[in-house]
Amino acid sequence: MIKLLIVDDSALMRRQLAMLFEAEVDFEIRQARNGQEAVDENRLFQPDVVTLDINMPEMDGITALSLIMAERPVPVVMVSSLTEKGALATFEALNLGAVDYVAKPGGTISLTLDQVKVDLLAKVRAAVKAKVGKPGRIVKPARSEAVRPALRPAAAPVQGLRQRLRDERETSERATSPAQYASGDGLLVVGVSTGGPRALEQVLPGLPASFPWPVLVAQHMPGSFTGPFSARLDSLCELNVVEVIRPMPVQSGTIFIGRGGADMVVTRRGGTLTVMPKPESAEHLWHPSVELLARSVLEHVKPQGIVGVMLTGMGYDGADGFTAIKRAGGRTIAESEDTAVVFGMPAVLIERGGASLVLPLDKVAAQIKAWASR
Repeated sequence: MIKLLIVDDSALMRRQLAMLFEAEVDFEIRQARNGQEAVDENRLFQPDVVTLDINMPEMDGITALSLIMAERPVPVVMVSSLTEKGALATFEALNLGAVDYVAKPGGTISLTLDQVKVDLLAKVRAAVKAKVGKPGRIVKPARSEAVRPALRPAAAPVQGLRQRLRDERETSERATSPAQYASGDGLLVVGVSTGGPRALEQVLPGLPASFPWPVLVAQHMPGSFTGPFSARLDSLCELNVVEVIRPMPVQSGTIFIGRGGADMVVTRRGGTLTVMPKPESAEHLWHPSVELLARSVLEHVKPQGIVGVMLTGMGYDGADGFTAIKRAGGRTIAESEDTAVVFGMPAVLIERGGASLVLPLDKVAAQIKAWASR
């Protein structure tokens, strides 16, 4: 039996979630009405996994999560509203040690329980097997204004993130742009899912401002999350970080984040390598699709210049595409089981013979830099 603790201040939501998991037979369930009860039940009930609401009276979910991780760490899936504010709180929770998040039914962006049922069940079951690490500690690198003339101030207000990204894009277009991709240049492709935000916040800040390659990231994430997440990463990285919301020329010194709720592909426009969003492909289960991105890169970039990095995540998205990159002469890294929150996507890549190297998360950035310097 899987011992599940459901934490939500809404009696209706607790009842609906309990009914959903009780129908699965193999769950033993307890409920908590607020953060303080969650902390107490974590100690007494000792659940295998927790679903945790963010906004609650007496003690909110973020505070409860920090206490849970300090006293008795357990896999936690946040139940989050798909709003900009909800996204920022969710990223804070993931940095504190939460494994994953699901959209909250009936939130500001209205969703029904039926719409999130499959995702919720899959993520809770995956979380039971996930590694629970210590809260993330992000060391913000020194940022050279000489290197990044178009950067905004480091402080990131909660509201207006998407507008600021648009303003920054216009500013960067007027400023001196990084060099566009040239034939023979290297290109880094990163695929990641469950546990991805924390993993990316450990790897990408390790790339210096002088890193010579463009970086393309497919992180499975809702559409309302990728804008705030891109802004968050941009405040942590020496490289520019942008959300791909329109066709953009691929440039060195830039990390391109695939927009949630869509796919991201590489193509050529007028001879210029271009990254662009496109509607979700029905042929692929996860979005932005790592598989679709990898295949499009392989079609337009010399394989010897491609490096693919497969980080934590459940499922198998990108395994075939990354294997094809390796067989064509590219290089790939699979995150090792020792550090992966969910050893799904990297494990499948390894099983299919598609990993040039298997490395723990803290060694990935160094290897990327070593390859890029050759």
